[in-house]
Amino acid sequence: MDLYSFVLANKEIFKIVYALIIVAICFLIVTKSNRFFQLSSHTGIRYFRNAFFFFGLAFASRYFLIFLFTGVFSPYRLFSNILFEFFLLMAGFTLLYSVMWRRLEPERHSSSSLFNSKISIFYAMSIIIVILDLIFGGFKLMFISQIILFLFLSAISYSKMSRNRGKNKVSKLYFLAMVLSLIAWILNAVVMMYFDLNKILLTNVYLLNTIFFLLFLYGVIKATRVGEKNSHG
Repeated sequence: MDLYSFVLANKEIFKIVYALIIVAICFLIVTKSNRFFQLSSHTGIRYFRNAFFFFGLAFASRYFLIFLFTGVFSPYRLFSNILFEFFLLMAGFTLLYSVMWRRLEPERHSSSSLFNSKISIFYAMSIIIVILDLIFGGFKLMFISQIILFLFLSAISYSKMSRNRGKNKVSKLYFLAMVLSLIAWILNAVVMMYFDLNKILLTNVYLLNTIFFLLFLYGVIKATRVGEKNSHG
């Protein structure tokens, strides 16, 4: 039995294991990046931290709640889908803000990185997209918004990597992660819209997502170790 056959034969268990891995990675990224923020006081790091906090909430609400509500009245499943989309949108928007905050927060950073006037715009945008997707059905607007967002993030990360002339390993990892996530979003959209959730293609999307999170975890651990050495040195 090949890998795809094994996954398809045990798809519900696979989904839970996949969600557990992603949520665990997000937890580690949040804790490590919070440590890095304490060492560096870099405002972008705390928004980066928040992005993976939202990613963790998204995967937990999608896979754990749906698993718990299997066979239960459909509005409960709908609620878990709404939470999943909202948190996923907030994760993407916050990740974008983490690389653009200097242009939008030239003054002293806000006391709260989760609730402030600028981040509230992203909350509003996420709610609007969720409502529109509910009205029209599916996740089409979410896919469109996130493909555009990660295309933009890929361009920004490539620009930063080019300025570093490829010497900064973290910037290389960041660019690779952004490109992988962009590919995953495009594949996910294609699978949902044209291949009626083809299980083999969807498994590849899950694999790309896992690599995306692992790359960020590796980058955060590496950056935190450097920060700790500099603080002790």
